[in-house]
Amino acid sequence: MWKGDYLFLLQNLIVKDFKIRYRNMSLGVFWSLLNPLVMMTALTFVFTAVFPNNQIENFPIFVLCGLVPFNFFTVAWQNGTISVANNAGLIKRVPVPREIVPIATVLSTCVHLGIQIALLLALVVVFGRGVNWNWLWLPVVWGLEILFVCGITLMTSALDVYIRDVRYVVESACTLLFWMVPVFYAIHSVPQSYANLYQFNPLAALILALRTILIDGESPTSTLLLKLTFSSTLIFALGLFVFHRLKRQFFDYL
Repeated sequence: MWKGDYLFLLQNLIVKDFKIRYRNMSLGVFWSLLNPLVMMTALTFVFTAVFPNNQIENFPIFVLCGLVPFNFFTVAWQNGTISVANNAGLIKRVPVPREIVPIATVLSTCVHLGIQIALLLALVVVFGRGVNWNWLWLPVVWGLEILFVCGITLMTSALDVYIRDVRYVVESACTLLFWMVPVFYAIHSVPQSYANLYQFNPLAALILALRTILIDGESPTSTLLLKLTFSSTLIFALGLFVFHRLKRQFFDYL
C-alpha cells in the first residue's frame, strides 16, 4: 500500500470509531458536553457547599481544566487499549502498519476533545478571564498530551493482544489516576517532596499548564514545558518500541 492509502485507512478508522461511539444515541455528540458539565457541577457543589473552606477562585473553570484533559486521557487510553484486539479481522486481512489502529482510536477521541475544549474556552470567557496571547501555548501543550496518549496506548494495546487482563488494569489505573492528578485540588496542596514528581506526569503537567494559561493569564514555566515535552516524547518513543517488538506475533494471538 502507498502512503496515500495509509492516510485513507487512518481517516476511515477515525470516522468509523466516531460513528460507532454515537450509534443509536439520541443525544449524539451532546454527550461530549454533558459529561464534563455534570462532573463540573457536582465537584463544584461538593467543594464549595459541602466543604465551604475551599479557597480556590473560579472553581468551575479550575476543575474543568482538570476534567477535560482527564476525560480525553481515560476515554482514549481505554478504547485504544482494546483497539487492536477488536480489529483482529482488519489486521489479519490487510497488510498495513499495525500502529495505525491504536493511533486512529486516539485521534478519533480528539473530535470529542475539540468539543470539550470549545466548552472550556467559552466558560473561561463567560467567567471573565478573557482571551490573552498566552492562549497560543494551548496547541503546543495539547499536542504534547496527544503524543503522550498515543505512546501509552501503543504499549497497552500491544500487551492486550497477549494478556487480555491489561484492559482491566487500564480501567483500574484510570480510576486511581483521578485522585493522583490535580483534577479538583491545587498543586500547592501536594507535599513539596511529591510536587516535582507530579510535573513529570504529562497529564498533571497539562492540567497545571492549562490553569496557568486560562486562569492566571500567564505562560507556562519553561521547567514545566520541558518536563511535559521530555515525558511525552519518552513515552511515545517507548510505546513505538514496545509495539514494534510485540506486533510480530499478533497473528498468532488474535
